[in-house]
Amino acid sequence: MSNCAKRTNGDIGQRICTAAEIKFYFNSFFSKGSKKSNYLHPNKNCNLSSWVSGCEPGWACSAGKGVKVDMKNSKDMPTRVVDCQSCCEGFFCPHGLTCMIPCPLGAYCPLSVLNKTTGVCDPYHYQLPAGKPNHTCGGADLWADIVSTSEIFCSAGSYCPSTIQKLPCTRGYCKLSQTFHQGCFKLATCVPKSANQNITAYGLLIFAGLGFLLIIIYNCSDQVLSTREKRQAKTREQAVQSVRETQAREKWKSAKETAKKHAIDFQTQFSRTFSRVKSKREDTNPSAKGKKKEKGNLTKMMQEIEANPEEHDGFHVEIGDKNIKKHAPKGKQLHTQSQMFRYAYGQIEREKAMQEQNKNLTFSGVISMASDVEIRKRPTIEVAFKDLTLTLKGKNKHLLRCVTGKLSPGRVSAVMGPSGAGKTTFLSALTGKAPGCRVTGMVLVNGKAEPIQAYKKIIGFVPQDDIVHGNLTVEENLWFSASCRLSADLPKPDKILVVERVIESLGLQPVRDSLVGTVEKRGISGGQRKRVNVGLEMVMEPSLLILDEPTSGLDSSSSQLLLRALRREALEGVNICMVVHQPSYTLFRMFDDLILLAKGGLTAYHGPVKKVEEYFADIGITVPDRVNPPDYFIDILEGILKPASGVHYKQLPVRWMLHNAYPVPMDMLQSTEGLGGPAGEGSSHDGMPSSFAGEFWQDMKSNVEFKKDNMQHNFLSMVDLSGRTTPGILRQYKYFLGRVGKQRLREARTQAVDYLILLLAGICLGTLAKVSDETFGAVGYTYTVIAVSLLCKIAALRSFSLDKLHYWRERGSGMSSLAYFLSKDTIDHFNTLIKPIVYLSMFYFFNNPRSSIYDNYIVLVCLVYCVTGIAYILAIAFEAGPAQLWSVLLPVVLTLVATRNDGGLAGKLSDICYTKWALEAFVISNAKRYRGVWLITRCGSLLENGYDLNHWNRCLILLGLTGLASRVVAFIVLVTCQRR
Repeated sequence: MSNCAKRTNGDIGQRICTAAEIKFYFNSFFSKGSKKSNYLHPNKNCNLSSWVSGCEPGWACSAGKGVKVDMKNSKDMPTRVVDCQSCCEGFFCPHGLTCMIPCPLGAYCPLSVLNKTTGVCDPYHYQLPAGKPNHTCGGADLWADIVSTSEIFCSAGSYCPSTIQKLPCTRGYCKLSQTFHQGCFKLATCVPKSANQNITAYGLLIFAGLGFLLIIIYNCSDQVLSTREKRQAKTREQAVQSVRETQAREKWKSAKETAKKHAIDFQTQFSRTFSRVKSKREDTNPSAKGKKKEKGNLTKMMQEIEANPEEHDGFHVEIGDKNIKKHAPKGKQLHTQSQMFRYAYGQIEREKAMQEQNKNLTFSGVISMASDVEIRKRPTIEVAFKDLTLTLKGKNKHLLRCVTGKLSPGRVSAVMGPSGAGKTTFLSALTGKAPGCRVTGMVLVNGKAEPIQAYKKIIGFVPQDDIVHGNLTVEENLWFSASCRLSADLPKPDKILVVERVIESLGLQPVRDSLVGTVEKRGISGGQRKRVNVGLEMVMEPSLLILDEPTSGLDSSSSQLLLRALRREALEGVNICMVVHQPSYTLFRMFDDLILLAKGGLTAYHGPVKKVEEYFADIGITVPDRVNPPDYFIDILEGILKPASGVHYKQLPVRWMLHNAYPVPMDMLQSTEGLGGPAGEGSSHDGMPSSFAGEFWQDMKSNVEFKKDNMQHNFLSMVDLSGRTTPGILRQYKYFLGRVGKQRLREARTQAVDYLILLLAGICLGTLAKVSDETFGAVGYTYTVIAVSLLCKIAALRSFSLDKLHYWRERGSGMSSLAYFLSKDTIDHFNTLIKPIVYLSMFYFFNNPRSSIYDNYIVLVCLVYCVTGIAYILAIAFEAGPAQLWSVLLPVVLTLVATRNDGGLAGKLSDICYTKWALEAFVISNAKRYRGVWLITRCGSLLENGYDLNHWNRCLILLGLTGLASRVVAFIVLVTCQRR
């Protein structure tokens, strides 16, 4: 400014452009549609009638001495046509204006020099006007974007502290249009006159640190879990010891109180009794000295029942017989825990009364009375059903028809029948899980017409498939089920004892600390896995336990071991019903009751196992010698064998109904008499064959009804009648969080592979897609959005796509869906925070953009949070294959849409794409670092792409809200969608 003032003799104020002239200059960029132009539109000073030397590029004129120029006037241009001179250095004078505009910071605007070879004024490349020999080269003539006017930008490797001074960058590094030299980091290297510092060392350090951390996780995750399991084992042993000590203290306290009540003459009675008992023993059995005390009747009774569970002497309810007989319990004829201990308590009370009468209490008798442990009783569930019929909605097709009977507590019932007889459908109808079907008939729970779903907290359902978490140990699977499904007020030591009891009864003690295993990783055997599948329901101490083919795939010994464990559960009053396929005779005799279904869901027999052969013999079907009765009966119901009596297999359901005086539908009577077609085998009510359109319409109606019932089953709340208060959402969230954490630690190697792929992506994109100053890194950031979205989505699919079956089972048992979803999402937040660091450790330090690493990290965190939520929706709504395809397709397509800004439909769609928000946030964070001479370039680039410099926070908020909204949608889909 001072040099220009001296050159113009203090007339500089009359030569600088006013607001109106500057506005006129910048408006020309928009009106011409181009940022570079040789001259402006005609104006007051430069037009066809008036063209002074100051209108030429690099020249300017004065308004005249004494003329007052209003610099803030943005409407009217002053007249400048006198004393025209070349433009001062540090200013630029556009072609078509007679004023000077100061060059912005970061520009280098020296006076131009005529190149006699080319005839242009270097470095600005404008020519002198023809016919004016006194006209010389002036100053700069244009300031626009970096592409159009790169000559006024301070070159890379140099810095320009002012617009007329350019110094070489001897230390540090100097990027394009720098006003100062930037110092290098400690570990970075800077070559003199370099535009960037080499900070690859920091990337390598971060890479090495992350690699070391991943190696530790990769190799030590199993050790961490094993150490934790050892500590849990010690805690478990301490809890068991604590319970035993507590029980011993209670017993001793009770013994002392009982002894105090009878302290009168206790010493003399004790001496007399002890002398008498000793002399009697010496007289009766002199050789019994040193032997153990003979076992009591109650102990013998319990051991006999467990050793011979197939015996059927005892308390029975004859089902299916017109004459229902009830036998009172006598002696060891006891099959439930409550009956056993009621009998035992009665015996003890009688002994106490006799002892009180005789005043002959011994010390051992006092201890024996005090050692009785109070047993925690389970509520019993009795299920009675009459004319139970299931009809498929939309097709009027019977899946189950006219089934009548009762499932009693303390008994093990077997459901058998040929394939397609509706065995699993029968279990689904009992548990109220038959969506898409119309249920008729009556189902009574404990004699009351109440929905059985109201008791789901004390009902266990074992599915046919072994749905067990393969990356958890046997004990961890059982402990999680016990923690979430047992009563919330049950102390932890008692829960541990429940789990220990189940592990012992199922024979899982040798493999309690072994991983169950998956398809890829071998674990326990198939039989042990099946027992774990049953144990998941046993540990919640159910009152009704329903099992769908628990013995399928097991050998005879494993099946007997499993059934013995179930009979021990039945001794505690549990009502057990299970589907079995052609059991061995030994296994068959271990059941109490049998439900034999024929094709079409019709009952062929329902009653005690010991009377099934007698019933079929009465109707002329005798089991041949050396033939397994259940195999023979199923072959007859299948139609493979024809009995000698001539009874047709389709007549067996009707004969059973007539035998018990049940009402028989007319179409079934006609079928047995040969007056009509078969009506039982799942046939429709309509006899006429339907057309293709009719069948298609029926299928559509059936699907709609199924989805409707499924939605109602998922959302309609039901009053809980079980009387059990399970842990709330927060406690279940804690349990789920611990389980998911263990699973992720055991999947540390998979996580390490994910991080390694991100590192490679960062190296490739950081090396190949350099941040360009012209586009502010838009190309490199576009590839970043695609790569990070694709890789993070595919990794996030594993959170839900692999656990759908487990979730459906756990939700059906009453566990919280919200706790399950939040635990998964919480653990995934670790990846949301770490994956951006992994990617930037390579991309940022190889690319070295002007934006800070903090800004890039924040944008990447929001982007990963957003795409993870979208991946949840894909994982839950689709199968694994389609979900992966959508995860790859969406980022690419949406990024292509986001880069369109033509104002059409694609432009409108781009405004609602998450890729547009992420890309805009990246570009804005980088563009903010470009100031001074970059203003026109920055504004033009942002305007061309439809970005706003003030929308950085808005873009981050939109990404976060999209991630949150997608999680809400994912949770709704999780609750509403279920497999058919």
